[in-house]
Amino acid sequence: MKSVALLFLVVICGMGGFGQKLKPKKRSNGEEISFRTKAKDACTMSMSGDEEMKLRVECKNQGKSYWCEFTGKPSVCRPFRKNPKIYWNQIAMELRKLPHACEATQVLKATMCQKAPPDAEMKQIAGGVEPEDTANQEKSSVSTKGVGKSSVKKMGKPPVLPLIKPAQHAQGPANETEAMKLAREHCWESLHGFCSYIIGIFRG
Repeated sequence: MKSVALLFLVVICGMGGFGQKLKPKKRSNGEEISFRTKAKDACTMSMSGDEEMKLRVECKNQGKSYWCEFTGKPSVCRPFRKNPKIYWNQIAMELRKLPHACEATQVLKATMCQKAPPDAEMKQIAGGVEPEDTANQEKSSVSTKGVGKSSVKKMGKPPVLPLIKPAQHAQGPANETEAMKLAREHCWESLHGFCSYIIGIFRG
């Protein structure tokens, strides 16, 4: 009976150890880690992949943004397989010490994988800079050009004003006016015209 109980205990312990070996590996796909560089750039790093991992770093500061991508096989490092979160936190710590997360280094290696093969290193494969104000500057320049053209079209030639000739006042003979006055004073009303004519002849 004692031998049967001992054998049963050994089987149970073996099954427990086998169950531990079948536990899934800890993954870090889709996770993001935020940090700031030495130059106060606000950065975010995201990880994807399985055996061959890709690390993408995106940073922004003072109206500009830049990015870079790293690739490697950190799974060849045994400590990484045990706890990948610590590995990526160590990578973020290395990037925090740099003034520029993408230009200052081409290779990233965590402290926990210093003795790992070179394949465990994350090597930079791409990068770029994307100014955020470019689109706004293009819109403002287009609007300025449109205003200039419309203002030129609306401003036509000034209208030509016609020349106004000075009025010519009729000038009658002075003696005719005096003749009419004398005719009114000394002649009947029905003979004013005849009298003024005669008086004008004598005065002319």
